[in-house]
Amino acid sequence: MESPVYIALILVGIIILLFGGDLLVRGGAALARMWRLPPLLVGLTIIAFGTSAPELVVSVQSALSGAPGLALGNIVGSNIANFLLILGLPAIFGAIATTTPGVRRNAFFALGAAIILIAVSWDRSISAIESYVLFGLIICYVALLAVLARGKTVDPSIAELTDLEHMDGLPKSLPTILGSLLIGLVGLPIGAQMIVTGGTAAAADLGVDEAIIGLTAVAFGTSLPELATVVMASVRRQADLAIGNVLGSNIFNVFAVGGATGIAASAAGLELPVPEGFFGLDLWVMLGASVVIAAIIFAKQPISRLIGAGLFLGYLGYIFVLTRSVVGG
Repeated sequence: MESPVYIALILVGIIILLFGGDLLVRGGAALARMWRLPPLLVGLTIIAFGTSAPELVVSVQSALSGAPGLALGNIVGSNIANFLLILGLPAIFGAIATTTPGVRRNAFFALGAAIILIAVSWDRSISAIESYVLFGLIICYVALLAVLARGKTVDPSIAELTDLEHMDGLPKSLPTILGSLLIGLVGLPIGAQMIVTGGTAAAADLGVDEAIIGLTAVAFGTSLPELATVVMASVRRQADLAIGNVLGSNIFNVFAVGGATGIAASAAGLELPVPEGFFGLDLWVMLGASVVIAAIIFAKQPISRLIGAGLFLGYLGYIFVLTRSVVGG
């Protein structure tokens, strides 16, 4: 049984992917600052899309490699992990406030994104037209953020994206900037290919659907940046600001990653089928988690330690149900 080798390949791929994505964002932001581009333009393009690069390249590469379960599993699994694990675990150690400006708006969009993903998947495939609609929605969302940022709206999520002056670890010289961009651009597809290869091989070796690998190991790995952000924010007693990062990540996962994945597949003459198994559990868990988080936010209630424990246990229960088939295999 070679599953440990394949799992190791996935883990190494995730490390390369996250490292490459971080270098790409920092290199792009540094180059934009050197060229004196407006921080608003940089934040809402390079940084916003760059932070979703790990999910994007994995899902696109999976779809092009004929592994739609892995592609969609990465999107759906990441959104589930973001709401149940990334918000639940830190809340156990300290309540997360939900009254930060802009959070209610983003909660509405995140819930809407979950509903829209289910709607376009209802016929068990995501067509080219639906993919363009999804990607068009992320453009509309970014445009809305741009309008809000130019006004007097106070939104920490927008401020974080556009605050290049206080962004840590940016390369200074042109050679280091270009080096960061090059490593990031090379590392992302290499890491993605390792994940796709390891994920599909592990699924075949274990006798399970590739979607399970995408929903668990790959989704958890690509959600690690959000987990690190929320944990560090909790340590600094600023977890209320990090919730915007999680909501934004879920919105980008559905609209940007989902849309780009479908577009790439259709451009290659491939369709993006939605495995039937997603309608048995996963999409409904994603929707349920979105409803719960939105309800908490709209009620202006904090994510207390008790609620955090419930979210975290919900994630463990979800993973347990998924992995039963792996153990059985």
